[in-house]
Amino acid sequence: MGKHDRLKMPVKHLISFEKLLQKYDQQLKGDNPFLAATAERILAVEKGFPELRDGFSDFSLLEKNKDLIERILQDTFTEALSGNEIKVATLPFQNTIIKSSKRFQTIISEAGDNYEPELRNLGEEMDYIMSCVVILNYYYGYQLDFSRPYFYDIPDAAGVMRHYRILYNADFIDIIPTDKAKEITQEDVDELLANPTDATLWIEKIPPESFISKGFVIANLFDVTMEQAISNIKSKLISKDTLQPAKFMHDLQETFKSFFRLPNIKVGFASFDAKKDQFEEVAGMGFESFLLRGEHHMNCKNALCEDSYDKLIGSNSYYTIADIDLKVEQSGNMQPFKGLKEQGVQSAIFAPIAFENNLLGVLEIVSEKKGVLNGVNAQKLDDVMPFIVSAVVRTKNEENNRIDAIIQNECTSVHSSVYWKFQEEAKKFILDETEGRSPSFKEIVFKDVYPLFGQIDIKDSSQARNLAIQRDLMIQLSEIDNVLNIAFKKWELPIYEELIFRVNNHLESIKETLYTNSEQAIFDFVNDEITPVFEHLKKNDKDIEKHILKYESKIDMGTGSYYDHRKNYDESVTLINKKVSAIIDKRQESAQAMYPHYYERYKTDGVEHNMYIGSSISENKGYNPLYLNNLRLWQLQVMCEMENAHYSLKPKLPVPLDVASLILVYNTSLSIRFRMDEKQFDVDGTYNARYEVIKKRIDKSYIKGTNQRLTEKGVLSIVYSQKKDELEYLRYIKFLKSKGCFTDKIEIVELEGLQGVSGLKAIRAEILYKREQEPEKTYTYQDLMDALKE
Repeated sequence: MGKHDRLKMPVKHLISFEKLLQKYDQQLKGDNPFLAATAERILAVEKGFPELRDGFSDFSLLEKNKDLIERILQDTFTEALSGNEIKVATLPFQNTIIKSSKRFQTIISEAGDNYEPELRNLGEEMDYIMSCVVILNYYYGYQLDFSRPYFYDIPDAAGVMRHYRILYNADFIDIIPTDKAKEITQEDVDELLANPTDATLWIEKIPPESFISKGFVIANLFDVTMEQAISNIKSKLISKDTLQPAKFMHDLQETFKSFFRLPNIKVGFASFDAKKDQFEEVAGMGFESFLLRGEHHMNCKNALCEDSYDKLIGSNSYYTIADIDLKVEQSGNMQPFKGLKEQGVQSAIFAPIAFENNLLGVLEIVSEKKGVLNGVNAQKLDDVMPFIVSAVVRTKNEENNRIDAIIQNECTSVHSSVYWKFQEEAKKFILDETEGRSPSFKEIVFKDVYPLFGQIDIKDSSQARNLAIQRDLMIQLSEIDNVLNIAFKKWELPIYEELIFRVNNHLESIKETLYTNSEQAIFDFVNDEITPVFEHLKKNDKDIEKHILKYESKIDMGTGSYYDHRKNYDESVTLINKKVSAIIDKRQESAQAMYPHYYERYKTDGVEHNMYIGSSISENKGYNPLYLNNLRLWQLQVMCEMENAHYSLKPKLPVPLDVASLILVYNTSLSIRFRMDEKQFDVDGTYNARYEVIKKRIDKSYIKGTNQRLTEKGVLSIVYSQKKDELEYLRYIKFLKSKGCFTDKIEIVELEGLQGVSGLKAIRAEILYKREQEPEKTYTYQDLMDALKE
């Protein structure tokens, strides 16, 4: 009769037929003599058995009173429909069977001896919560959506899993509170809805057996096996479980058994390589292929006959074999019939999986029984083929991207110029993995490369950001002060006056200077002290609520505070970064065509870029120092273009921020190594680390003997240490000055020594800004040479 040893639920179930018998009480008094006679006959049954109305929880009485219950429910379970309807009288969310139709009894009988159906969706905690939702709706009167599908999964006589959806009729049940029931307020409901999976909270609000469920429900079952099978196939094919071969293949075969309603079918798959016109196994996915017969790959014309080749590959249509023995005889032992028979196959469906008219593979469905797979039931595949095609396309992409995935996992995103080196290591990684060795991704090193570094930095960014934060905090605190003053005038509570005092203290503390911890301290104060007070006021004072809502409307949901001036600052930084980044990224396309080199760009408060060029980076192109000279000239041009882009953008910015540009010249080659832990390239070796030290500190350096910073708006600073670098860049600047990139104001300065670094000098060239740019015009090193000869 079902299982009853579950966790105590919020309702205690009493089986009762009172509500049904009450309907017969009404019919007995009605004008219809036929209905009255029926009612009299049924009501006579329950006399002497008050528990049938009063209710009982002793489930043994179901068997004891079986005949009485059968007669009471005879109209509900009409004999004429009992052979076709799938119906059960039961208790809500329980497996208890009070009475069932003949069709249901047959289904249970075919499922096996002593089979007891169980609801698929049962889960003690969630069922407790769902029962509570029913109570909130039907007893407390709250309108909550608690619709949830329930299913029985029952195997048929052949062992194929069938799926039945359950629809409940609750006309014959009442929800009655006990002395354990608590009062439920709207606040309680809001708290419960905010914690939909917190069973402990739901149990606290609606304790176990605080209500009585008196009566029974009628569960009508509908066979949805086909719909469920299609849904399962779709879910399995689009889920990430396809990467778990054993489980995926087992589940997929079980699903296809339900789909075709055949217990003895198997599913296989063969991938198709159009270039080689061959079928291939899908490595590592657990798919077997009946066409390949255990081989890793096979030419399609060796695997198929002419007719099957034309249908599957030529026209991408289904190919079915209802009788393998007959085909073997008719073809004279040709393939694929001979190989299929040797594998015990007696009927089969082969379905081409094609995307945009390109064959990707063949789905193989085979059976050991003759005739069960044929041209008629093959058409059922039309309902699921779009999902299968989608899954195969995804698998193909995953296969094609496997090397990329390993590189991304091991190394993160890699620039195209050095990608070839990572591919080599990825191939070695896969080979080691395939042959059972412990795979490890070797470190990538490029030796004897020349670095180029440049940055276009937002001038005084920290000061601008702090000013924006300071202004936002002062506005927010002033608004809070206004609301608290209104509350204090109306209610005259000392606590409001004390909060006003603390707000003003915070205002005073940031009026002149914003300290490091000021922002967090004010945020914590507002969050911990002000917000709870405002929540209280909103609930208790409608007039003050209007002022609070006005204040809250200006609060940014992401930051939880005022975000006006900061937003303007952040937007300005974003616009500058986006504009100048787009320029150098676009220019990189032409620079890479000149000679492949490593390039990376970072966005901070401005844009930095690193480039490395040398023979080890290029996979197959010879290196000459000319390419380094050319890249240095290119870098100068692009820096000027980025400066001009900012110059044009500045009037449109929410905050008119200035920028300052800098280039570092380093004339010694070095090595770069990809750091596996940091997922990025870095200079290799202690000696080479000097370059990184200079790069990180030069933008904060000062001109020797002055308090003047090296970087300045409107000026491009070029830092170097060797005389030959100075002469080289003076030639470039002279050339680009003739092209309208610089003014005549050019100076050479010495820099104050940095920690661990001395002897640096810099060329400071004033940039000539132009409203109209020639964005596509760049000059080559040969242009420079020609200009200097004039």
